[in-house]
Amino acid sequence: MKQSLKYVCCECGHSSPKWLGKCPSCGNWNTFNEEKEIAASRYSIQTEKLQMPQKPQKLSEIASNDSQRMLTGIGELDRVLGGGVVKGSLVLVGGDPGIGKSTLLLQICDKISANKNVLYVSGEESSEQIKIRASRLGITNENLLILAETELNSILSTAKELAPEIMIIDSIQTVFKEDISSAPGSVTQVREATHHLMRYAKENNVAVFIVGHVTKEGSIAGPRVLEHMVDCVLYFEGERTQSYRILRTVKNRFGSTNEIGVFEMLDKGLSEVKNPSQMLLDGRPENVSGSTVVCTLEGTRPIMAEVQALCSPTGFGNPRRMTTGIDFSRAVLLTAILEKQLGFPMQNQDVYVNVVGGIKIVETATDLAVITAIASNFKNFVIDSKTIILGEVGLTSEVRSISFCDQRIAEAAKLGFEYCILPAANAASVSKKDGIKLLPVKNVSEAIRYLKKIEEVREKEDNQQG
Repeated sequence: MKQSLKYVCCECGHSSPKWLGKCPSCGNWNTFNEEKEIAASRYSIQTEKLQMPQKPQKLSEIASNDSQRMLTGIGELDRVLGGGVVKGSLVLVGGDPGIGKSTLLLQICDKISANKNVLYVSGEESSEQIKIRASRLGITNENLLILAETELNSILSTAKELAPEIMIIDSIQTVFKEDISSAPGSVTQVREATHHLMRYAKENNVAVFIVGHVTKEGSIAGPRVLEHMVDCVLYFEGERTQSYRILRTVKNRFGSTNEIGVFEMLDKGLSEVKNPSQMLLDGRPENVSGSTVVCTLEGTRPIMAEVQALCSPTGFGNPRRMTTGIDFSRAVLLTAILEKQLGFPMQNQDVYVNVVGGIKIVETATDLAVITAIASNFKNFVIDSKTIILGEVGLTSEVRSISFCDQRIAEAAKLGFEYCILPAANAASVSKKDGIKLLPVKNVSEAIRYLKKIEEVREKEDNQQG
């Protein structure tokens, strides 16, 4: 069989008949590797054909029920997956090295293997090393089977023999197929291995989890087609120096793509954080300027978060703007609104904005909280610690309506907040909650006036108590 050479970019999978210094697709330099181009017939999978009906079926005739889902025993993961693992699905888990991907998957094995067979395939650790980690996590289930193997055909043969209900591949970059000449981790090997695992999952109705390495930009390493082939893509986020981790879904054929799960890394592994709002607000300072509380939505879950701002006279010609947890451009825009529409002299102020706890906020419903935090620190007035601030801010400083306002206020009331500043457009449709007073505003100036009045009320109450 005649073989020809091609050059494939290891970052994006772009192929070229000749070597190129710079990839025309992703723009990276020195990423082309030589591979042998072989006819597709050599890649034919050595398994049975898909066990599917040969004739089309009416949608109403296809049976579907909740038994297609399996609960993992980890509530935060089940939420992210949309109610449990779907049988026959292929789930890709990505994240930075050391973030806890293998630990999470091993804990999943511990929960599920209590009454189901689970096969854990490791290409990065030996069986003895996995045993050491399992002992540290307190995992001793007999139904958990460990296989240290990297050759794809051997993995599939073993899986067919053992017939597990869930199989985990850690990681896909270490798996290779012998009849493909390129090295493990190359674009061709990753694509073909994922394709074969997908076929195996669908044919045998087995849920397969595969771990994927990430690039320095934070995306899954390998060809983009990898994310298109799988049914669900999960990203494990967080700083290794911090104890909290966030599991976020960016693709899910069987559920919402906006859900998140929150975990805490402990000595005995990952522990679920069932009330992330309380966790994010723990240790929040009181009676300080530049600190506000906002409620953001992650899928169907309302999460309370603290937004902090700091203004400092600049020592340079151009003032600095720095953000952590919110979009940089959005923070610059809100600072410009303060300067132009409200007359704040921000041209000689360095502005720093931070969302506490490592959470990232992308929705515009937090605009009013950010802009009032900046104004509070600049004017040195205190924002009451029992006040939540909601609303999107337009370029003329108007406060615009937001979605799901009822759920956000309900979460604030549950945590004991007493005041809620919200858009006037939402006030008519929001049902009143016991214990929390609603303060509708039409622009940023009204919101700041309300905050100052609340501060005065608190001072009078403190004086009377004193």
